Amino acid sequence: MKTKKKSSAKKVSLKRFFELSQEDFFFIGGPCVIESEDMAFKTASALKEICYSLNIPFIFKASYDKANRTSASSYRGVGMAKGLRILGSIKKKLSIPVLTDVHSPQEAIEAAKVVDVLQIPAFLCRQTDLLNAAAETGIPVNIKKGQFLSPYEAENMVNKALAKGNKNIMLTERGFSFGYNNLVVDMKSIAIMKKLGYPVIIDATHSVQRPGGAGTSSGGDREFVETIARASVAAGANGLFMEVHPDPDKALSDKATQYPLKSVKKFLEELKNIFETVKR
Repeated sequence: MKTKKKSSAKKVSLKRFFELSQEDFFFIGGPCVIESEDMAFKTASALKEICYSLNIPFIFKASYDKANRTSASSYRGVGMAKGLRILGSIKKKLSIPVLTDVHSPQEAIEAAKVVDVLQIPAFLCRQTDLLNAAAETGIPVNIKKGQFLSPYEAENMVNKALAKGNKNIMLTERGFSFGYNNLVVDMKSIAIMKKLGYPVIIDATHSVQRPGGAGTSSGGDREFVETIARASVAAGANGLFMEVHPDPDKALSDKATQYPLKSVKKFLEELKNIFETVKR
């Protein structure tokens, strides 16, 4: 009878994760929004196995509500109560940390009872009450820089969290508005934000969006996800944020930009090699 080979992956606490995140390449990934419990579990399980096989620290991401939709008819998710139940179950059964977006101070308080990391959406990154509430929970906060902010202004976001005594901060670059329905990533942003002393992440899937570009939904250029990710890791990004779906073309949200699950392992392996080459 063959014995199962143990994974050599790092199974670390969130505190240790933050220590590693300045030195090791890490990955935050999962579907844009929870479409069903089954899909969320299967995606989380597959990503966990991929990351553990590559020895890459991993946080599973999924949103229970996508509040920033182009159209009133756009799919938003399963709602906070059901979504947090699903995320809590994934966290417990798969023994992985989980992350979700929050949109109000009350949501931050409730979500912090379940998830390991609170994420501040880009369009809410200047909402002081939300940042304060998220920071006051004491758990790590990933702040996505708004498409309307320069990287220099990220310091203001950081200072709001620090004022509430929370030093477990991550900053995410997701592109800057460039004309109508388009975004561009300035690689200098990564270097500028890294000077603040916190892990900087590239959101490679939202960075290739065309906000509102499809009229009643956002369009995007999935073909450039890999280009943005490679360039950002080479420029010094500590980690990658990427929305991943088993069948992106059938996704209920952001189908133009989500990355196919089947391609994740090979791509993460490539990015880890780039990261380690730059580090050397």
